[in-house]
Amino acid sequence: MTTETSPPAPDTLQPSSTSNDGMPADSAAAATQAPADGGAEARRGAGPAASRATALAELADGAELWHTADGTAYATIDVQSSRQHWRLRSRAFAQWLARRHVEKYHCAPYSSAQTEALDMLEAQARFESHEHPVFSRVAGHEGRIYLDLADRQWRAVGVEAGKWSIVSRPPVRFRRAHAALALPEPVPGKPLTLLRQFINVSNDDWPLVAAWLVATLRPTGPYPVLFLHGEQGSGKSTQARVLRALVDPNAAPLRAAPKEVHDLAVAANNSWLVALDNLSRLPGWLSDALCRLSTGGGFATRALYEKDEETIFDAQRPVLITGIEDLATRGDLLDRALVVHLPSIPADRRQTEAEFWREFEACRPSLVGALLDAAATALARLPGIRPPHLPRLADFAQWGAAAEPALGCEPNAFARLYARHNDAINAFALESSPIALPIYNLARSEKWCGTASELLAAINRNATSAERRRPDWPTTIFKLSNALRRLAPSLRAFDLLVEFTRFGHGRRRIIQVRRASYATQPETDD
Repeated sequence: MTTETSPPAPDTLQPSSTSNDGMPADSAAAATQAPADGGAEARRGAGPAASRATALAELADGAELWHTADGTAYATIDVQSSRQHWRLRSRAFAQWLARRHVEKYHCAPYSSAQTEALDMLEAQARFESHEHPVFSRVAGHEGRIYLDLADRQWRAVGVEAGKWSIVSRPPVRFRRAHAALALPEPVPGKPLTLLRQFINVSNDDWPLVAAWLVATLRPTGPYPVLFLHGEQGSGKSTQARVLRALVDPNAAPLRAAPKEVHDLAVAANNSWLVALDNLSRLPGWLSDALCRLSTGGGFATRALYEKDEETIFDAQRPVLITGIEDLATRGDLLDRALVVHLPSIPADRRQTEAEFWREFEACRPSLVGALLDAAATALARLPGIRPPHLPRLADFAQWGAAAEPALGCEPNAFARLYARHNDAINAFALESSPIALPIYNLARSEKWCGTASELLAAINRNATSAERRRPDWPTTIFKLSNALRRLAPSLRAFDLLVEFTRFGHGRRRIIQVRRASYATQPETDD
C-alpha cells in the first residue's frame, strides 16, 4: 500500500455533521444569520435585492459548477488540499457561501438574497456547465475501483489489479449523505480471515459471506441479497453491523422494514449498502423491490411538492437483511439471494457489547485493508476466471472465484459451495410453493400440455384439500401463470421445464410442462 500524498490539514467543512442534501438553503442561511444593525445593513449593500443576490452569487466564482444526468446541480469546492462536491441545495454549500459573504462583508447575507443567489447558480450549473456522474461511497473509473473514506480530507482508496493506495484527490466525484460516517485509514498486511473472530458463520458459509463482502466493492452489480437467519442470540444484528462498518458505515447502520417502495428508494439513494434488521415477514411488493435493487430496475415516485414530475432512482445496491424466520420464499428473490443460517453461540464464547466492539474497532483498520487486498486480488485474477457453469448471478460467481485466494479457502471451493447453496435454494423454493409438488407429479412420467384453465383444473384434482386451503394457492389462471413463471427456474434445476407458447390458427396460449428429455412441440389436434 502506498499513499500518494501526505494527509492534508483538516478542511473547513465537516461533512459528517453539517452535510444534509435534503435541507433547504433558507434553513442554512437562517442558521448563520447575524443580528442586523446599521453598520451591518450598510455592509450588506444598499440598493435592490437583485443586486445583493448578484453580489452573493459572484462570491461563488471559486466553485466549479456542474450537473448530473438528471439535472441536479452541484458545486466542487477546493478547500485547502481537498476537493469537495456538494449539492447546490445542500446545507454545506449554503454555509460555505454564507461564510464567503461574512469574510468579505463581515456579516451574514439576507436569506432572501441567498435564495435568489442559489437560484442563479443552479441555473448556471444546469444550463451552462458540464455534466458529470456522481457516486455514493463506491465508484469505478478506468478499470480502478474507488472507495470513499468519507473523512474530513475527502480522500478515497483507489484499487487496481494487485494493489491499492490512498488518493487525496480522486478523479471521481463522491457525494456525502448526512448519515455517512468515515472509514478508518486502512492498514495492509492482515488476512481477511481475521474477520472470522467477529462473525458467527459455519465453515461452509464463510466463503459465501466473505465473497459477498468483497463484492460490495464492485461499482456495478448485480449483487446478491444476503439473508442472515438464526435464533435469538445468534448474533444476526451484530454481524450485520460488523459487515456494514467495513464498507459503508452509517449513523443508522440497521433500519426497520420500509413501509413502501419510496422509503426503500430513499434509503438506497442515501447509502451504498442497505441493511434491514429483524424482519418478520417480506410482503410481495418488498420482495419485488429487492429484486430490482439487486439486479437493476428503477424506482419512480412523485417529486415532493410537484404534481406532474417524478423522482427516479435507478441503480443497484448490496442489500443485507436479518430475521429469525426464512423471509425469501418467492422464486425470483431466492434466485438472487445468499441465505445463511447462523449457528447458536455457546455460552463460553459470549462477550459483553463493550468488549466486543472495543476489539473490533482495534482491528477495523486492518480488516478494511484486508478487504481492499481481496478486491485487488479479484481484479488481478478476474480476466482469467471463467466458471464452467455460470449461475443466475454469474458476475458474482466470477468475482467470488477470482477473490478465492484471499478468502482463505481451497482452490475451487467457492464455486463448489455456491453451487451447493443454489441447489438448496431451489429445493427450498419448491418446498415453499403450494403448486410445486402437484406440477411435478403431473409431468413426472409424461409431459403435460394445455391451457392455463386446464392446468388449474388438473392441479386442483391432484392437490390435497390442505394444499388447496393455503392462502397462496392460485385460485385464478392469472395467479397460476404468475406463480409458474416465478417457479420456473427452480423447477428447471430439477429437470422440469415450464414453457409458455402460442399455438394453432387461433394462437391459443399453451402451457407445456415436461421433463428436459421430452420433445418440445406441443401436441394439438389442429
